[in-house]
Amino acid sequence: MPSSRYVIALDQDTVFTHCSVFDHDGNLVATTERDHRQILPSPGYVEHDPMEIWKNARLTLAEVLAVMEITSNDVAALGITNQRETAVLWDKTTGLPICNAIVWQDTRSHACLDEVVNKIGEDRIRELTGLPPTIYFAAPRIKWMLDNVDGARQLADEGKLLFGTMDTWLIWNLTGGTQGSVDGPAKHITDVSNASRTMLMNIETCTWDDELLEAFDIPKSILPRIRSSSDVFGHVRRRGPLPGVPIAGILGDQQAAAFGQACLSVGEAKISYGTGNSLLLNVGSEPAAPADGLISTVFYRLGDDEPVYALEGSIAVTGLAVRWLRDNMGFFNSSDDIEALAADVEDNGGVYFVPAFSGIMAPRWRDDARGTIVGLTRFANRNHIARAALEATSYQTREVAEAMRKQADIQLKTVKVDGAMTENNLLMQFQADMLNCPVVRGRLRENASLGAAYAAGLAVHFWSSTDEIRANWIPNDMWRPTMDENTREELFHNWNKAVERSLDWA
Repeated sequence: MPSSRYVIALDQDTVFTHCSVFDHDGNLVATTERDHRQILPSPGYVEHDPMEIWKNARLTLAEVLAVMEITSNDVAALGITNQRETAVLWDKTTGLPICNAIVWQDTRSHACLDEVVNKIGEDRIRELTGLPPTIYFAAPRIKWMLDNVDGARQLADEGKLLFGTMDTWLIWNLTGGTQGSVDGPAKHITDVSNASRTMLMNIETCTWDDELLEAFDIPKSILPRIRSSSDVFGHVRRRGPLPGVPIAGILGDQQAAAFGQACLSVGEAKISYGTGNSLLLNVGSEPAAPADGLISTVFYRLGDDEPVYALEGSIAVTGLAVRWLRDNMGFFNSSDDIEALAADVEDNGGVYFVPAFSGIMAPRWRDDARGTIVGLTRFANRNHIARAALEATSYQTREVAEAMRKQADIQLKTVKVDGAMTENNLLMQFQADMLNCPVVRGRLRENASLGAAYAAGLAVHFWSSTDEIRANWIPNDMWRPTMDENTREELFHNWNKAVERSLDWA
């Protein structure tokens, strides 16, 4: 183990940029965070300002060093994890984005995707990428920007345009941007976990696929180089915090959370509760066959080892539904208040809330769905609606778990959980009841940062092997199912009826 005492991770998610410091035992020593604006120019449009996010990354790094009273000499490596499908295009000569980043929740690129599907077909896209052809992934957004932002195509033709997900954008800037890094030009890179979410990477070869690039009319010259998830990619620029520290880990946020939860054996699964939910299942060294409703994705790749794959069910709205009740409806002042509000009633009172604000993702993938609250009577009140919002998280997660069982023939025996919503004991118990298996929470509420730190630390031998990662994971709380089968199935049956009523609105 090197003399440096810590590894730092930047976690750039949909709402915040976090900077976290970890020691060798995987303990979270310090963390800082800053939120960024959610830019909503019209219905269905969701944008972020990449320059604001880059500023927040620098500030959180500087702040955590100040809080810890440490310098770059104390830091062995930096890891990056990020919201995965959000797309940024920037001019490499000026370093400035050509427009706001288009967020994974955005719905404007339907026509772009339809054009590509008409060219090569849904089945071919699934075969090449492991992904269902939906606007959730980055490629339709890239095409939309190239086709609709003034000057974008010209910049691409002149070799001046660069694309990246947020990991790529941050690393390019951290390694010097237009000024270059301490070891050459700025690093325009991504890792296999993020590349696998673009709908442009061949899932078998882990390289950019020429057939897909032609279909989307996206020039390969704008794309970053695909690297492993754990390697020394470059070093932080001299200006600002962490000068000279190696950037050595990159993982998309959901893969990072599973890595931090030590889901390193085939059949191990985790659920992360954030803006949306992700249930991710380790399937080993071969990608799972394409299936309706699920995503076959790269989990991680360590150095020159073969990649490890996963099945994933991505759910768009879970924690976001709680924030919607708080911010748009004024149900409570703090998101944490929803548990007490929901616990004041014995059940949902027949109310079901389908939070399909911009469609439904796994396992249904219906872009035409919209948010719906059904079953309202004069008996229903805000407590029932709050409870229905929590229950919707568990129903959606059960749908994904059942699809995984059918696809991979794996019945979940236990599932690890993380994310802010895991502090909600009412939700965790209902989740165990709906899955009909124990739900286990580790000592950390958030594990994406830890996963990115592990990837970075492995590359510089801060941790000697994944055995140390397994040893660091310690279960903290467990919820076991207590609901009888008839009640479980009746609730789930009614949920499915509610979902059917949310379809075909847009």
